[in-house]
Amino acid sequence: MNYNQILKKGENFLKENNIKNSCLDVELILSKVVKIKREEILLNVNNKLKNSDIIKFENYLLRRIKKEPMAYILGYKYFWKYKFLTNKSVLIPRPDTELVIEEALQYLPNNKSKNILDIGTGTGCIIISLKKERPKCRATAIDISIKAINVAKTNAKIHQLENKINFINIDIDKYKSNNYDLIISNPPYISSVELSRLDDDIKFHEPKLALSGGFDGLRDLKKVIKKSKSLLKISGKLILEIGHKQKNQCLKLLNENKFFINRISKDLSGKDRCIISTKLQ
Repeated sequence: MNYNQILKKGENFLKENNIKNSCLDVELILSKVVKIKREEILLNVNNKLKNSDIIKFENYLLRRIKKEPMAYILGYKYFWKYKFLTNKSVLIPRPDTELVIEEALQYLPNNKSKNILDIGTGTGCIIISLKKERPKCRATAIDISIKAINVAKTNAKIHQLENKINFINIDIDKYKSNNYDLIISNPPYISSVELSRLDDDIKFHEPKLALSGGFDGLRDLKKVIKKSKSLLKISGKLILEIGHKQKNQCLKLLNENKFFINRISKDLSGKDRCIISTKLQ
């Protein structure tokens, strides 16, 4: 069987099982199996496959029809300008979260060493991307999941930052270090009801710990806002990713904790997604 034949067979199989983007998915899966770039596959469609590669390809398709996300099947996801290792221990980086990077860079001058904390780092994609853009900054990242911390450390190593970011396995409630110029966080913010309505790709495969924000989705947002009050310097910035329906509750929490609201940024769909605020006292 050649590349062209197996791509057509795979695409039809995914379509029959109601998988969106079936054409792209099979090209990426074949690229992983034969270890060449997708573009090279499309330029060499008559190349023959070994039987062992056909078996691998078919096994990946079986995972995909069970709605396992492509980022877990491939083992990576691109975020910002970089490639990050992903597995089932961590939330898959989303394009909307790049908003946090865009906003943070505005408060991190190129030539200054600011002190940054990433709460709930997951893959480490936010803190690593920021450190790549602003190498003079001091960076710390915490996560309650030791498996997530291990993934983040691996990603830091891949990006030659293993000794440049301090990764700590700890719950935010127990974290004491302070004097940060900037805190960034994409905490779990999905409510119990919303969690049950998520696509199967997310609901059955991504870690609940990184998704569920409790009954109303605000459990972890409350923790991060309250704790940031003691961790930030006066005039330090807090940049939060939020659920698109949580703006008003979060603004109320920030005001109660003496934060000034700088602005609210919208995601690629035009929904409220990121709040930038300043600690007043």
